[in-house]
Amino acid sequence: MVGAGIYVLVGAVGGAAGIWAPLSFAIAGIVAAPTALSYAELSTRIPEAAGESAYVEEGLGLHWLAVLIGLGIVAAGTVSSAAVLRGGTGYLLGLVDLPFFWVVIGLGTVLTLIAVAGVLESLAVAGLLTVIEVVGLGLVVWAGAGAEPVQAWSAPPPPAWAGIGIGATLAFFAFIGFEDIVNMAEEVRNPSRTLPRAILLSLVITTALYMAVTFAAVRAVPIEALAGTERPLALVWEAGHGSPATFLSLIAVLAALNGALAQIVMAARVLFGLGRRTPSLAVFHRAHARLGTPVLATVLIGAAMVGAALVLPVADLAEATSLILLAVFVVVNLSLIRLKRRIHAAPFRVPPFVPWFGLLAALAALAFSLGGSA
Repeated sequence: MVGAGIYVLVGAVGGAAGIWAPLSFAIAGIVAAPTALSYAELSTRIPEAAGESAYVEEGLGLHWLAVLIGLGIVAAGTVSSAAVLRGGTGYLLGLVDLPFFWVVIGLGTVLTLIAVAGVLESLAVAGLLTVIEVVGLGLVVWAGAGAEPVQAWSAPPPPAWAGIGIGATLAFFAFIGFEDIVNMAEEVRNPSRTLPRAILLSLVITTALYMAVTFAAVRAVPIEALAGTERPLALVWEAGHGSPATFLSLIAVLAALNGALAQIVMAARVLFGLGRRTPSLAVFHRAHARLGTPVLATVLIGAAMVGAALVLPVADLAEATSLILLAVFVVVNLSLIRLKRRIHAAPFRVPPFVPWFGLLAALAALAFSLGGSA
């Protein structure tokens, strides 16, 4: 969840919500919470690699829709990884003069090989990169807290709720990522205990971190400057210390690589899980005898990621990811509603109104996104 998005999203949210941008992130976290809770319960009811697909099949009894949802998650993971790979390459090329084509292929190949090497190796790399990202965000918060506050911070205008709402819609996409956790269920010890904790802790931690970063940004940098840049956190550092923020560009590159690696690992597990339930995809339900990873699925996702990153712009990739995931959230919440009516017992349960709230929130965000696209 903590990835390249927060390094660039703060400016867009600030442009919409102004000095009240931290409130937009808080609202976005609250909006994401019901669906995260739905995923937490479903992960204990059906701890399988193809999480969403299995939930839909068990909840709605529609195999064709379950396969479609599973393939949608694979597509979302692929285009999301392509978007962050392309974005990270752009940051890197801002620091060094290299050919775009070969950098994308080189980085994509390295990430795919790490994912093939093993889940512990992949998550060790992801964990290290996440620590670096969080340290970078912590430095931004420190710099913003020490900067001279801008006028709007000292004398804030009244909250413009329409802008705050638009900002919350934008900020919501920084929280996407909790749904990936459930697809690692078959490689987790005691998933009924571990997965709900992982999902809920990730949401709480990222909400607090995002709000702190946004507080620092709107305190240190004028809103107009934040909204007009693609490197808002670099402006915060420069406002607080007056020195170039090259290291933040490097961290943004690492954040992009981390996000791409996580999506490759997740999407490959979904294909692996689909192969168990769908004969036409059975070729993907194979794990390497020594590495324990679904090699064919991983290589296919890696190749598709590189291809998409070479030919499609970041905005199109990000928009496609968001639309697919919001549609998946609608169906997943509906699946839990049906499951709770039939089977009451579960290792982890949420109140019946939670998936209804998640369903309505996802529908509203999907309608807003489609309306904006139109």
